[in-house]
Amino acid sequence: MKMIDVSAKKVTEREAVAEGEIHLKPEVIGLIRERKIPKGDVLEAAKIAGIFAAKKTPEIIPLCHPIPIESAGVVFHLEKEKIRIVSTIKGSAKTGFEMEALSAVTAAALTIYDMCKPLDKDMIISGIKLLKKTGGKSGTYIRK
Repeated sequence: MKMIDVSAKKVTEREAVAEGEIHLKPEVIGLIRERKIPKGDVLEAAKIAGIFAAKKTPEIIPLCHPIPIESAGVVFHLEKEKIRIVSTIKGSAKTGFEMEALSAVTAAALTIYDMCKPLDKDMIISGIKLLKKTGGKSGTYIRK
């Protein structure tokens, strides 16, 4: 095993967008909307967890390069029985931000799970995937 050598690569502007979802009971989503979950504001905690996870990705993914994140965002789309989580990570680097975006979505989903587990034991985290990446030698990728 080894960390891939990126020393010869050029620094380019890069962006990665990832998404995932967590399925919950509609009444729990209502409590999240109303900020009535006993542990506190679920979405604010999940947003902070997602951004923190993006910044710490090289510490938990063994062969991931530490790269300078210049922008990190996590947004939530509340639906009837699920919350869709989207993370966008940007910066200028020699390698992409895919792992950081995926880590952000995952940590945000796990935070929602942790804060809501007393109210819903049937939650399911699913569909974590890369939606888009730009920059670098391979160019733009957009999931179809």
